[in-house]
Amino acid sequence: MKKGFVALVFIFIFFTSFVDNEFKISKSLDIFFNLFKEVNYNYVDDVDPEKMIKSAIDGMLKSLDPYTTFIPESELEDFRFQTTGQYGGIGALIRKLDDYVVIAEPYKNSPAAKAGLKAGDKIVEVDGKNALRKDVSDVSESLKGTPGTTVEVLIERPGVEKPLKIKILREKITIPNVPYYGIIHDSIGYIRLTNFTTDAGKEVAEATNSLKKRHARYIILDLRNNPGGLLSEAVEVVNCFIPANQLVVFTKGKIKEACKQYFTVNDPVDTIIPLAVLVNRGTASAAEIVAGSLQDLDRAIIIGQRTFGKGLVQSTRPLSYNTQLKVTTAKYYIPSGRCIQAVDYSHRNEDGSVGYIPDSLIKEFHTKVGRKVYDGGGIVPDIKTNYERLSDLAFNLYTKNYIFNYATLFVQKNNSIPLPEKFQINDYIYNDFIDFLKNKDFDYKTKTEEHFNNLVNIAQKEKYFDIAENEFKALKDKIKHDKQKDLITFRPEIEKIIADEIIGRYYFQEGKIRYNIAYDKEIDTTIQVLCNKTKYLNILSGKENNVSQKDYSNENSDSEFDE
Repeated sequence: MKKGFVALVFIFIFFTSFVDNEFKISKSLDIFFNLFKEVNYNYVDDVDPEKMIKSAIDGMLKSLDPYTTFIPESELEDFRFQTTGQYGGIGALIRKLDDYVVIAEPYKNSPAAKAGLKAGDKIVEVDGKNALRKDVSDVSESLKGTPGTTVEVLIERPGVEKPLKIKILREKITIPNVPYYGIIHDSIGYIRLTNFTTDAGKEVAEATNSLKKRHARYIILDLRNNPGGLLSEAVEVVNCFIPANQLVVFTKGKIKEACKQYFTVNDPVDTIIPLAVLVNRGTASAAEIVAGSLQDLDRAIIIGQRTFGKGLVQSTRPLSYNTQLKVTTAKYYIPSGRCIQAVDYSHRNEDGSVGYIPDSLIKEFHTKVGRKVYDGGGIVPDIKTNYERLSDLAFNLYTKNYIFNYATLFVQKNNSIPLPEKFQINDYIYNDFIDFLKNKDFDYKTKTEEHFNNLVNIAQKEKYFDIAENEFKALKDKIKHDKQKDLITFRPEIEKIIADEIIGRYYFQEGKIRYNIAYDKEIDTTIQVLCNKTKYLNILSGKENNVSQKDYSNENSDSEFDE
């Protein structure tokens, strides 16, 4: 009798809660509809109903998390590209430069490259339509189209007097998930994985097989700055190094369909070869599944910086008028049982901001052999390395296109350069770059100078500046940057950016990767660990533990979360 009464009470509470929720939905929709109707009718100026509704939808979804978004029909093609890595177009990266969009980098063997487009070409017209002051997205949309169709662009090329009219035959463009793999040091195999679109697992398997045939005794899987992608492809990548029937990831959501387990299903490529995975703050989502699963299963050592911490799963739902909703439906958990989501969107602050998972809620988990790992956000590497930040000078030279423009002029004067591994910025090239800057109205502010200016403004408002004016002036002189001196001080990092930009003009994306490998300190560290069999095995067995709960503390995070 008592059990029956409890069950009856539970059913009553559930039904009451359901009815109450349905009433809230109906009430809210009624208020919204009437508000929209009144604004549309009474507002002093004409309003665009579709634009208003889009803004309302975006604002509503933003209150949930950054990954739940509305996809209008006009953006469906871009969404498909994000999941498949394929689109119809000319095959080139483009960027904004002053009032025009320019070719930043044609893909190797792409229609753009075959037609003769070069980095630095300014797009003046597309199919006869003026491209002046157009956004990158608008120009990109004009260049894309059904494979087999043509597009005609009018471009201005530095060093060429008259504009050039070029007709390009669009093709199906496929962006590889693995832009480069090879033997980089004796018997060290290297695989760069940049995305998780369709066939990512297949490409990693092919790269691994090829490296083994070339007698690779170790493999480095580079997932740095990989934003993730398809969950299924993450499982396929893990399956390259883990046997079949092994749990890789599982998801938990509100509805039954969102709760799933994902196992490896194929025979692996190799389960023995020593494996290291490189990660950083830009490693997210599916890339974190791979790194975290291989760590939990004690199959690889993880090297780098703490990863981003995106443990949320999105699914797409069809809506009316060929639109879609990309909605967060679950959180994912790797084999040890930990969730790597770093930001708690379910508990916002009073001002609407979000925070990291508090340290008090971080829990301990264990890998397959019993090593301690923790949740609370991201994958903490077994061996931590420092992230090298660019100086303010180098950052400004890059973002303000001075290095890009110099590379364009360099190509005009040089028909060829040495192989990427052998190319260097010598004194002649660097001094030429400095001379190039002399004719430009170029300057920048350091973070110290920006904070100093803020301090002066506050001191003036609070009326402290006058009584310490001499001290402020003295301090300003001491911290003022010296542009010419900084060009010498920060030459090593500026050289790398210049070389990277120049090499891309001759050897495309693959050349850039090959060049950077030679100067990558984290790869050097990884090689040392892989070649030290005792250290490698000690880390995987737990005999050498470089990670503690403190490393998972969000108070010590070295990066701010950008919503």
